[in-house]
Amino acid sequence: MSNNKKGKALRKILTTAYTAVLIGASGMVIADTLFISKSLAKFSNETAAATNTSTGTSASGTGTSGNSSSSINSTSTGTSTTPTVSTATAYEDDTKSITIETYERNNTQIHVATVKIKGNASIKTALANETYGRNVTAKTSTTSKSVNAVLAINGDYYGARDAGYVVRNGKLLRSESQSADQEDLVIYKDGSFGIIKEGDITAQQLVDNGAMQVLSFGPALIENGQIAVDSSDEVGKAMASNPRTTIGIVDDSTYVFVVSDGRTSESKGLSLKQLAEFMKELNVTTAYNLDGGGSSTMYFNGQIINKPTTNGRNIEEREVSDIVYL
Repeated sequence: MSNNKKGKALRKILTTAYTAVLIGASGMVIADTLFISKSLAKFSNETAAATNTSTGTSASGTGTSGNSSSSINSTSTGTSTTPTVSTATAYEDDTKSITIETYERNNTQIHVATVKIKGNASIKTALANETYGRNVTAKTSTTSKSVNAVLAINGDYYGARDAGYVVRNGKLLRSESQSADQEDLVIYKDGSFGIIKEGDITAQQLVDNGAMQVLSFGPALIENGQIAVDSSDEVGKAMASNPRTTIGIVDDSTYVFVVSDGRTSESKGLSLKQLAEFMKELNVTTAYNLDGGGSSTMYFNGQIINKPTTNGRNIEEREVSDIVYL
C-alpha cells in the first residue's frame, strides 16, 4: 500500500474515532442533563423555617411576614386535624376548606380546587424523596402521600434545570438566576403572592423579605387582576394547546389550584392566553403558570383528579421534582 493510501486510511480511522468520541460525549451530556439523578442535599419536607420571625414586604407591598395574626401561618408543623367533611369533591377541617369543580373551556376539561384558609394552615412545597438535586423525581401522588397532603399539584420541576431560584418552605436551595427576565412566583410568609424578575432581586433578598416559596417556571398569567400574557406567549417550544398547571390567589384567604387536561380526544388543552382568560374568570388577582404537559397532575383526598398524559395515549403520572400542597 502506498504512503498516500496509508495516510488516507489512517485519517479515516482517526475521523471515525473522533466522531464516535463526540457522539459518546454528547450522549453523556444529554443523559446527565435529562436522566441521571444527582442528589445535592437532603431536605426535610416539614417547614424548614418554622422559627423564622423575620419581617418582610412582598412585591405588592402586602407581604408582612412574621405577622402572628395572619390567616396564613407558616409555623404550622403539618399536624393533621380531624376533617368535618371529606368526600371526593370536598374537604373541610378547622384550618381550611377545599372544593373541587370541573369546567369545560375550549374543548378542554379544567379542574379547579378552591381553597379557603380559616386557621393555622399554609401553602407548602415538598421535594421528591426529600432530596434536593437534579432529576430526583417521584410521582405527584407519591410525594403527596409522604406528607399527608389533602390537595397537591405538581410544582415547577426545578430539577430539570441548573438555574432559577429555588426556595422551599423558607429554605434557600438555589440562588443562581436563570435570566434577568425570568419571572418567579413568590409566596410570602403571610400568604400573599408576588411576581418578581430574577434580574431585579436576589434569592437571598427574597428570603430576607419573608419568602417561604419561590417557584421559577412561568410566566405570570395574571398580575394586578389583569391578563399578563398574549397569544404569542408560550414556554420554550411547547405546543400552544397543552395540559396546564397554575396557581392563583383571589384574596387574603382564598386560593385556586388549577389543572387542565390535554392531548386527548376528550381534552385538547389550553394555550397560555386561554389559561389566563380562564383564571381571570375565577377573579384571581395573581396567577402563575407552573410546569405543564405530562407533568400536570392534581391530587385530592388520595385520588388523582385529572387525566395526566405525556403522549395522549397512556393516562399515567409523570415523575416530577416537587409538589405544591396543603
